[in-house]
Amino acid sequence: MTFRSYMDQALEEAEAAAARGEVPVGAVLVAPDGTVVARAGNRTRELSDPTAHAEVLVIREGCKQMGSERLPGHDLYVTLEPCPMCATAISAARIARLYYGASDPKSGGVGQGPRIFSHAQCHHVPEVYDGIGAEPAEALLKTFFAARR
Repeated sequence: MTFRSYMDQALEEAEAAAARGEVPVGAVLVAPDGTVVARAGNRTRELSDPTAHAEVLVIREGCKQMGSERLPGHDLYVTLEPCPMCATAISAARIARLYYGASDPKSGGVGQGPRIFSHAQCHHVPEVYDGIGAEPAEALLKTFFAARR
């Protein structure tokens, strides 16, 4: 079986988020058969919802489609390292594999900061692959924040 990355679609969602004035983070949820279940970019400002991160939005949509609170076997592609809230949601949803692009030294919750998946209280730990599409994700974030300074 050949690996296929869906990070290009996550980057498209991040670019769309930036165009809406949102922090440019995109996510794609992929079913075990390779079907894209959900795509989203951050919508915290648009929805006036601090939990409307790209990861949470695709998990919500995936759970709705599955009729379940869990998504076993699913892969999640995210342009930026998930924050602690999103890492906890990923664990609760039983996501099988997490692929993320850029590391987030300030707000990350997987490889940085609290490292949610390493806690004894974490009931499910996905396989984690970092650095997938990191360069374009970092460039998009840097450009977005430079324009606001």
